[in-house]
Amino acid sequence: MNDENELTQAGFDAIAEAMHRLYPAREGLFYGTIIPYALGGDDPLDGVEVWKSEHGVPHWHYVTYGFTELYEKESDDPEISGYGFELTFRLKRGEEEQPPVWPVSLLQNLARYVFSSGNAFGSGHHMDANGPIALETDTRLTALGFRVDPELGEADTPNGHFVFLQAVGLTADEMAAMMCWNGEKFLAELERRIPLCVTDLSRPSMMEDAALRAAWQEGMDRDGSSTAFFYMDELGARLENGRVTLRLGAGHDRTLTRMLRARVGKGRELFLQSRDTAVLFRPGKEAGVCEEDGVTVLTLPENALEELCGALGPHAGVYPLSSFPMTVELEPTAITDRDGNVIRVIE
Repeated sequence: MNDENELTQAGFDAIAEAMHRLYPAREGLFYGTIIPYALGGDDPLDGVEVWKSEHGVPHWHYVTYGFTELYEKESDDPEISGYGFELTFRLKRGEEEQPPVWPVSLLQNLARYVFSSGNAFGSGHHMDANGPIALETDTRLTALGFRVDPELGEADTPNGHFVFLQAVGLTADEMAAMMCWNGEKFLAELERRIPLCVTDLSRPSMMEDAALRAAWQEGMDRDGSSTAFFYMDELGARLENGRVTLRLGAGHDRTLTRMLRARVGKGRELFLQSRDTAVLFRPGKEAGVCEEDGVTVLTLPENALEELCGALGPHAGVYPLSSFPMTVELEPTAITDRDGNVIRVIE
């Protein structure tokens, strides 16, 4: 009976044992969920444990329990436990005696996204938080990047394999830079300046660091982008008589231009998506415009790619291309705060 009980919590124990190996002389603080998600509770995770770490810089080390199969094996894949990862988060420590609770809420919110959408995170992924990662906080960190936690790595359990995936706080321009290069390489470059990529709410953008920016530019030119998907709120495409009208919001010019050159310019596809529109850019020797299963497919030769990138200027307007059957319409973009109030318009 005891062996059976131990087996049914083997996934839970695997996480706890990994943390005790990392912090053998310490005890973690566990924030458990009162009402389980399966019984109608709001929090998908069983809990989040927090450890006081002196590694790198003094910080709080958070780890989740619940993305993997903590108890009995439920999925049909014997090789992978649950979603195949548990999240960690490292927050720079101040004078406080107890760990801040907001990262627990952040991690539960990430779990709600994964559990509701079925979209799992992976190393090199990114996510826009659409506002400060810590609510009601004056911080420039409004996004997250994901990488394998360098101190915890991976683990095997009777329920399958999983990875400890660290969520790293990023500024908006850092996320844009990460998208235009290789996500894992960008975060590795970031760690050279921020030990263990510990999140510090008060830090400036590291894109202001000349050495990091140079390494990013060199890496982007060399490797291109590993991000094949780009979601845009303002995106439309209309195909008439063999010519496509591409509607975009002004202000996406720099990121989209870099993405196009780092993907299509390197012989790779780039997929743009909004709520009701999908556009696929393909590299090719001959220009092509068509629709495939509701997706507008644009095949761009090198000269058309360069003319398109040149048309993606910072100002709203209508820009017909001469080398490709396309007209680009850049519309004013309203920048809003978390409450929906317009704070700036890009025209």
